[in-house]
Amino acid sequence: MTFDNFDWRRVNLLPEQRQNLEQAFRLALDFAKSPDGWLVLQGVTGCGKTHLAAAIANERLKAGKPAKFEVVPDFLDHLRFTFSPESEVSYDQLFEEVKNAPLLILDDFGEQSTTPWAQEKLYQVINYRYNARLATVITTRNSLDEIDSPISSRFIDPRISLVFNIIAPDYRGDLRSSQSAKRYRRGRKGS
Repeated sequence: MTFDNFDWRRVNLLPEQRQNLEQAFRLALDFAKSPDGWLVLQGVTGCGKTHLAAAIANERLKAGKPAKFEVVPDFLDHLRFTFSPESEVSYDQLFEEVKNAPLLILDDFGEQSTTPWAQEKLYQVINYRYNARLATVITTRNSLDEIDSPISSRFIDPRISLVFNIIAPDYRGDLRSSQSAKRYRRGRKGS
């Protein structure tokens, strides 16, 4: 997932959706060039949040700069697994690596289980990065009202964070529409 293969000109978008998606693309590209503060990308499943977040990470890595990409539910699973005797990495090692990454991308925030332990660990990561002013990208399909307020209050602090709501629909609908149209055209040729 790169900026080169992100299609903000998608078919079947209303003009305001296309303009919004282009704006999200430009914000992500600017952030990738100079990560500073936080970028929170909101929107429905399939609107392009993860693609843009991964493109930021890939752009940084291509420039020889560090970036850590974590899918939140997977991160919590990996953190839990560190307590297992089979784990090759310690809890402290993994937790510190994520907390202190020069650029951290937390994908699918809000999709994790809401156990008290999970909430506590995420709060610790978010609060640490907020206080240290470490560059962070967060993607979520949740509204800020649906996110625990001690965390969401950090997401909305205009001194450090920019929240951008992507209004484009799931791009997979575009794929289904174009595939259905191709099948329809092929079927008509055979008639």
